[in-house]
Amino acid sequence: MSRAREAEKSIIKKFHKEIWCRFTKGIREYDMIREGDKIAVCISGGKDSMLMAKLFQELIKHNKVNFEMIFLVMDPGYNAANRQRIIDNASLLEIPIEIFDTDIFGSVYNIEKSPCYLCARMRRGYLYSKAQELGCNKIALGHHYDDVIETILMGMLYGAQIQTMMPKLHSTNFPGMELIRPMYLVKEEDIIRWRDYNELEFLQCACRFTQEKADDSKRLEIKRLIKDLSDTNPFVAGNIFKSVENVNLKTIIAYKQDGIKHHFTETYDDV
Repeated sequence: MSRAREAEKSIIKKFHKEIWCRFTKGIREYDMIREGDKIAVCISGGKDSMLMAKLFQELIKHNKVNFEMIFLVMDPGYNAANRQRIIDNASLLEIPIEIFDTDIFGSVYNIEKSPCYLCARMRRGYLYSKAQELGCNKIALGHHYDDVIETILMGMLYGAQIQTMMPKLHSTNFPGMELIRPMYLVKEEDIIRWRDYNELEFLQCACRFTQEKADDSKRLEIKRLIKDLSDTNPFVAGNIFKSVENVNLKTIIAYKQDGIKHHFTETYDDV
């Protein structure tokens, strides 16, 4: 059996509950894929996006909804070794990728304030643009469950706001385009288990900035904090996730809607 077939079999058999069921549940629950969609499955070369690509290949075999997909790789300025690793892994896993080039890493390398934020925005813009050029109406990104809860906590502790990483979004700059996150309910620990079970080696973050200043990463701090809290209370991660589903507006001092801030005193006397 080929390595690709082994990886596919493990998704359906060994990791059926932890990965496959959570993947399909997220797609159903958040209505991510509809009849006639053409989806650009965006691959960065890491474990998350590579697994997502394999999940999409399985989905199109079993799904009752007719949709198309392409596997899109944006090279933001990888060195030759990292680019080749993506190509080799895609070949190993029988993922037919399409690569296009940008110079995002070069553009953000000397920016001191929020380079990761800028890099992410630029990546998304280029992906939207290329996907639209190829006739797609959606891009799929490989963010997972842990990314969601880390984003919620980061917003509270470092951004003074309550917000979440949404499972799908309409693009504001590319009319008719959407972003979906099909691995929204898949936990990172299970992605790692799938990778290691199949003895696969993927890219870590290949950004020069992150490699040189990894210890300063706020997301890494949040990841460690959640782990420490979970050692005491195993329900912490789930409670963080559910907290943005159980917002009681009557107990909120203020909130923003469509860019306008509303204060609880506006309706306090409406009894």
